[in-house]
Amino acid sequence: MIDFSSDRFIKTPVLNIGYGDYGDGSGFPIMLLHGFPYDVRSWDGVVPPLVEAGFRVLVPYIRGYGSTSFLDPAAPKMAEQAAIAQDVVDFAEALGISQFAMAGFDWGNRAACITSILHPEMVKAQVAIGGYSVQNTIEKEEPASALREARLWYQWYFNTEQGKVGLEKNRRDIVRHLWESWAPKWEYTDEAFNKSAPSFDNPDFVDITLHSYRHRHMNAPGEERFFAVERELAKGPPILVPTIVLRGADSGLGAPSEDPSEDQRDFPNLVARRIVSGAGHDLPVQRPDAVSAALIELL
Repeated sequence: MIDFSSDRFIKTPVLNIGYGDYGDGSGFPIMLLHGFPYDVRSWDGVVPPLVEAGFRVLVPYIRGYGSTSFLDPAAPKMAEQAAIAQDVVDFAEALGISQFAMAGFDWGNRAACITSILHPEMVKAQVAIGGYSVQNTIEKEEPASALREARLWYQWYFNTEQGKVGLEKNRRDIVRHLWESWAPKWEYTDEAFNKSAPSFDNPDFVDITLHSYRHRHMNAPGEERFFAVERELAKGPPILVPTIVLRGADSGLGAPSEDPSEDQRDFPNLVARRIVSGAGHDLPVQRPDAVSAALIELL
């Protein structure tokens, strides 16, 4: 039985990252990266098969969640995509890890994709849950269909002052609603939600969330150190590391396309593409077996 109850900590140039470290410390490392608005508990079903297979499994809280904090309490609480990816690199380097595999979903998948683009020498393989997730933060996006825009209501909400106040006062209500909306065929228990809910009480959670969604829509400045990186990412560079793409068949953000051509273009070294039944947007929660099996297959 794996004990998920205690965190370890490692300092990077910017953060004190809280994380779980499971399995044989000499095993090949796998990093599992959660997204918004989830936390490390999303991976609890993925970890045991990987540990049993002999891997070392690292599960960090991303900035703004759980026990992760900024070293400088006065530092601006910013969370553009390049920063989240840099946190992954900093985390690995702080642990003395030169190469690892990754799986991520939502923000975590974006961080994994960008890490694979910028530092392919560090990434042996990747499971991209949801496919290619790199944003163009340089050019204004074209309006999407009414249905697509409606599904992204929370992003527009967070770009308003009402959204800021709403997230401060009603964060658990908003998070629970998004969980249920994005995995409409899955029933979350209060027990499962309450295991993750304390992570959203992190004092940086609101600021990190707001900056991420405002920056991606060009309504908030990014960090100067990432200006050049964001310009490169806006070109949509392909991901060359061996990858398996997993897409949830029952995602409340829209059913995945049966056409594999987009994933084949974005991941030239695509090993497999799978539409996973019984899974919503947070696929590791509903189908952890699909994630652990994909990682073991790649490695």
